Amino acid sequence: MMKDPNRRRSEEITNSYFVFIEKHVGEVVSGVAPKFMKLDQIARALFVSHKHLTNTVQKETGNHPCHFYDLKIIELAKKKLAGTDLSIAEIARIFTYDPSNFSKFFKKLVGQTPQQWRLGNPDK
Repeated sequence: MMKDPNRRRSEEITNSYFVFIEKHVGEVVSGVAPKFMKLDQIARALFVSHKHLTNTVQKETGNHPCHFYDLKIIELAKKKLAGTDLSIAEIARIFTYDPSNFSKFFKKLVGQTPQQWRLGNPDK
């Protein structure tokens, strides 16, 4: 039986979003891109409206697109924390955050400050 074409398009948009944020977050961290794009900018880059992107990703995954954007940032921040001796402030700047805002953002998603996470990370 053939898949519903609307369902396929919905999966395609969601997958394109994941590929896009993977590349984009990496570009910001490596300095190729100057700052994180807003969700409406990402939607335009994917040739869909902000509302359509949000509704599609939410329907496909059960989570808002920002959830995955934040998780990707946290994933790379943890790699920097574990794999380098850079200060928390330096890492925050790499991720285009003010250091105190970065710590709040990190703690909100991880449940620990970046420093607490780094100290408790066995990979360091």
